[in-house]
Amino acid sequence: MAVYRDYDQSGLDDQYDLRRRVADAAEYVAHREAASARVRGAVVCRTDIAYGAGAAERLDVFPPSGSAAARTAALAPAVIYIHGGYWQLSDKSDTSFVAPAIGAAGIAFVSLNYALAPAVDMDRIVGQIRSAVAFVWRNSADLGIDRDRMVVAGHSAGGHLAAMAAAADWPAVAPDLPADPIKAVCGISGLYDLEPIRLCYLNDVLGLDAAGAGRNSPIGLAPRIPGPILLAVGGDETDEYHRQQTALAGSWRERGADVREMVVPGAHHYSIIRVLADANSSLCRAVCELVTAK
Repeated sequence: MAVYRDYDQSGLDDQYDLRRRVADAAEYVAHREAASARVRGAVVCRTDIAYGAGAAERLDVFPPSGSAAARTAALAPAVIYIHGGYWQLSDKSDTSFVAPAIGAAGIAFVSLNYALAPAVDMDRIVGQIRSAVAFVWRNSADLGIDRDRMVVAGHSAGGHLAAMAAAADWPAVAPDLPADPIKAVCGISGLYDLEPIRLCYLNDVLGLDAAGAGRNSPIGLAPRIPGPILLAVGGDETDEYHRQQTALAGSWRERGADVREMVVPGAHHYSIIRVLADANSSLCRAVCELVTAK
């Protein structure tokens, strides 16, 4: 019996059960954890800055590196990055290994933490990300960031949260915020329609109901940012991940957004972040170019 589109329960679960699909997923996770620890031990960075009162409401800031940073004393543009993990796993410390590639382009890298399900629900997680972005905007000078050149990016669940940041009514979040504290957004292998998430095995932890899935699905919301939206997906992702990207791109283009799509050949859900961490990759260059895109 179909539970979503043409998928029965087993088929839908299979589309999102990525650790079972990628045989060496654990090796990719171990690599990023070890590589991130090496980066934090080798570069100047500020870690565990509180953006809220909750224990998980912390962020790390990696200033630009190398000659690009040395040439100017001005505040740096920033990529604010949100980790994945199906809203229930992982940590900002797993993403530090991406910072050198972003920093080499003269861009600061800010990595966000948020509380995880089932301790909190999706509304709370989305709210924390918006609070974190507001904190970076308000405290940009102290963080060494040019608040007029901030981009939000994220992978998997982080791609969903980045898209929710793009759809935020920022003055309603807080009256001191401008309509556009972020100028562009990138979702990497993101989840933009939460209805299949509600109907698959992931909801055993997330606890979404139909209303919660609807109000937290970017596909049904309007983007509110002035700059482009970059959506990237690995060529070896499941059909549902490709559909998620195509559906959001179509929905947001209909609403007048400048949506740019990429398919990263040969990349699956775990390897695509290694591609982002390569300063010479087309994905890394495209993310960095969002800082100056018009």
